[in-house]
Amino acid sequence: MLLLTQAPPVQVPSIDYFAVTPILIILGAACVSVLFEAFLPKHMRWPSQVFLSLVGIGAAGVFLAWYASTSAPKGGVTTFSGAIAVDRPSLFLWGTLLALALGALLLIADRSVEPGGAFVAQAGIRPGTVQDRAQVGTTGMQTEVFPLTLFALGGMMAFVAANDLLTMFIALEVLSLPLYLMCGLARRRRLLSQESAVKYFLLGAFSSAFFLYGLALLYGYANSVKLSDIANAAAGSDRSDTLLFAGLGLLAVGLLFKGSVGPFHTWTPDVYQGAPTPVTAFMGACTKVAAFGGILRVFQVAFESTSWEWRGVLWGVAIISMLIGAVLGLTQTDVKRMIAYSSIAHAGFLLVGAIAMTEEGLSSTLFYLLAYGFTTLAAFGVVSLVRDSNGEATHLSAWAGLAKRSPVLAGVFTFLLLALAGIPLTSGFVGKFVVFSAALSDGMAPLVVVALVFSAVAAFFYLRVIVLMYFSEPAPDGPTVTVPGAFTTTAITLGVIVTLVLGLLPAFALDWAGSGGFALK
Repeated sequence: MLLLTQAPPVQVPSIDYFAVTPILIILGAACVSVLFEAFLPKHMRWPSQVFLSLVGIGAAGVFLAWYASTSAPKGGVTTFSGAIAVDRPSLFLWGTLLALALGALLLIADRSVEPGGAFVAQAGIRPGTVQDRAQVGTTGMQTEVFPLTLFALGGMMAFVAANDLLTMFIALEVLSLPLYLMCGLARRRRLLSQESAVKYFLLGAFSSAFFLYGLALLYGYANSVKLSDIANAAAGSDRSDTLLFAGLGLLAVGLLFKGSVGPFHTWTPDVYQGAPTPVTAFMGACTKVAAFGGILRVFQVAFESTSWEWRGVLWGVAIISMLIGAVLGLTQTDVKRMIAYSSIAHAGFLLVGAIAMTEEGLSSTLFYLLAYGFTTLAAFGVVSLVRDSNGEATHLSAWAGLAKRSPVLAGVFTFLLLALAGIPLTSGFVGKFVVFSAALSDGMAPLVVVALVFSAVAAFFYLRVIVLMYFSEPAPDGPTVTVPGAFTTTAITLGVIVTLVLGLLPAFALDWAGSGGFALK
């Protein structure tokens, strides 16, 4: 006689759809964008994709604002069986990513600065060739960049809210793979663009392998990939610490690579220079926010109890990053490469705040990400406007006497460079002030002194560009300044206004950044 036993009930994970609606809107818009590419006639794709992307980002932003102000619990919620944590830092980072992505999307969609757009219209065109205006008129813009941008944005939003390492790894790949493709789509200097895409892909694959191997070691240590379970195991386990710290080290390599923190920065200058400038703006602003959002969550949730063991190592990493960015930035003759090394130095400053394991360290780092993102976005928008017959004129010699050719553009770029240097009355000054204050209050005075020294060194190469623009004579056959279209003008104006407002009235953003900590369950 057979005995029939009742199977245990299946545990259905609870899903808080309201909490994750902003991510669902962005990923849903990305899927619809793919359908647009498949079924719409070529002449309808650009306006349809621009409309869909802007509406998707706008709708996600509106819902995020409503949820954060009315429904979000103070301590945050976890959903998808604890895989996603929607807490105050997540909401702040989502809002920052959506706002920055809106500005970057405007730069991507612009077709007035570069006739037909900055992206190649035929993916199979031979590297090294330049499409003329007739070709541009018949083939149009490569609109695949819009679904790629939305997928990358959705991956970034999932990455900063991931509450376990496996979800974080999947989100890392979702945000990275579209960026690898986008870097190789430049209409001009195709060979350089495709070279940067290959370098980014190869080095990104290595960093993903480090991340995944570290994940495996930590699973072996804690028997779980959830950050809270790793924290509990690290705080009260009698297991060997070899797996714990080996896994942490490998995991950190993957995270620091994505944040372009030295010495894991080698992809940054080449990719920033070779990628289409709108894509460089998107990477320079949004990827930095996503990477440090993940770094903050991993270290403060999973490894806070072991901070005495790894903190000294990250001190060294932060100093190396500031050293590489400040010193090598002095030697650069290309504007995009100079901003790339600037981003490496800023990654070191951000890491100073990230390893201050206090509420002030968290809120100051979040504010710094917001301030740095908008300044970088506007700076790359300005770079795209200085052009010669070969496209963008990014060599520093081409910027000599720019103030005499276009006083307004030179003034805007000067203001942005001063913000990157951390001069008072700009968001850059407030960002550095709050990060260094948080580090001081957490007993890191020697690291703050080092950071101040490298801030002074880095300020030199910003001031060098300002002197070049105002106190040099323009070459007779020098580049021209393109009149920006509505999209580029809006993106630059947005970046400049936010940089100014956060420098003069930072209290609102600082209060929002400090409104709560990470969900610890």
